[in-house]
Amino acid sequence: MKAIMIMFDSLNRRMLPPYGCDWVHAPNFLRLASRSVVFDNSFVGSMPCMPARRELHTGRYNFLHRSWGPLEPFDDSMPQILKEHGIQSHLVSDHYHYWEEGGGNYHTKYSNWEISRGQEGDPWKGMLADPEIPEPNPGERGRGPWGRQDWVNRSLMQAEEDQPQAKTFAMGMEYIRENHDRDGWFLHLETFDPHEPYFVTRKYRELYDYDFPLPFDWPRYAPVGEDHDLTEAFRFTNAALISMCDEYLGKVLDLMDSYSLWEDTLLIVNTDHGFLLGEHDWWGKCSMPFYDEIAKTLLFIWDPRCGKRGERRSSLVQTIDLPATILDYFELPLPADMQGVPLEKTIRSDSPVRSAALYGIHGGHVNVTDGRYTYMRAPANPENRELYQYTLMPAHMRRAFGRDELATMTAVPPFPFTKGCPLMRTEADPAQWTKAHGFGTLLFDTAEDRGQEAPLQDKVIEEMMIDHLVRLMRWNDAPAEQYSRLGL
Repeated sequence: MKAIMIMFDSLNRRMLPPYGCDWVHAPNFLRLASRSVVFDNSFVGSMPCMPARRELHTGRYNFLHRSWGPLEPFDDSMPQILKEHGIQSHLVSDHYHYWEEGGGNYHTKYSNWEISRGQEGDPWKGMLADPEIPEPNPGERGRGPWGRQDWVNRSLMQAEEDQPQAKTFAMGMEYIRENHDRDGWFLHLETFDPHEPYFVTRKYRELYDYDFPLPFDWPRYAPVGEDHDLTEAFRFTNAALISMCDEYLGKVLDLMDSYSLWEDTLLIVNTDHGFLLGEHDWWGKCSMPFYDEIAKTLLFIWDPRCGKRGERRSSLVQTIDLPATILDYFELPLPADMQGVPLEKTIRSDSPVRSAALYGIHGGHVNVTDGRYTYMRAPANPENRELYQYTLMPAHMRRAFGRDELATMTAVPPFPFTKGCPLMRTEADPAQWTKAHGFGTLLFDTAEDRGQEAPLQDKVIEEMMIDHLVRLMRWNDAPAEQYSRLGL
């Protein structure tokens, strides 16, 4: 038995033909849809990048207890469980957050791992001479030292074969070629693309009848403003990068065909979350409510045990279900603390695995959906207080916790899922990721309002969604102050 998971980053599924887009050139995603089951109600859990990857290891929500950070000593890691049971788990990635302080122990859980450098502002090559940097425009991120490093990186990978996505897929395909006739392996092939900046060669831009005003390719996480041309530039450049992702997806599908891997290989194609490309008058993620363009994700699964292809599933599933599905596929028991559910029965017959799904970011809205209604519960006070981090690994994205944070530290008793380990509790910055209180609490009926443009005012439906919210928070052993923070 073998398994492959191909993971893209920040891919808005509404940009894909299998999810209704009629202008993005992505024939291999259509090809994939014809060879797999397409999930129409797949949602994130913990946002953004590394919190989502913690869920891919542990199969449980983490955003109610802490923000971005490493795996904790008490976490159950799916790749490590495979390794401990004699199944080789192999990671290939250009997702540079894996080699920062806030992600520095995820790759060690795999049997083997390989990386490709240079995405975004990855501190890769040291170049003292200033690179050529275009004049800034009002809609772009990427200035200062971080942006300078990005332009250093770009200067060294003008050819497609030198770019991180191409190198990452080359490593993954090498692994498949080397091991296609062996049994007992899991390949996690992960690329940062189409995450911004949308650095992409002319080959993919030429697929679109659009005069690209290069280098308009790095949207900031902010309101769109009134520049329609800039919005179009970002959207088309994102589409060109998705077309590159599609090209390399097709190369793996070719190998699946060549080696008859469809007979005995589980294939999962997913993303960590989506991205706003001007919808709701926003670019980005994290700062705004998690509308469906961010929270509702693409998911394709081919399971050779079921043989289902070219079909769609409406059951509500989440990121936490993927590690459970992989362990179940290899006939391994799930850890007691894993909250995700194996999806084999859902793939076979659309068998439901949950009535509602919880998702969010630490300190922001706590969201719940039942597949139709989406409820976004905002903090009850403008200061967003009563917010703490619970951890034994005090690191943020690119740095350890500061001395001022550690000065607030107190030791607290274990949660049920920490396996007897007491924890460090520190005061959290209530504005670290979001100012969710500014948007207020929101309720949407996505059956009648697919674009989530007209919030509902319905006390009966709101009470039903609050019941789901509180039940799932209890299920996740949410800290007591999270309830009072939300006015529950």
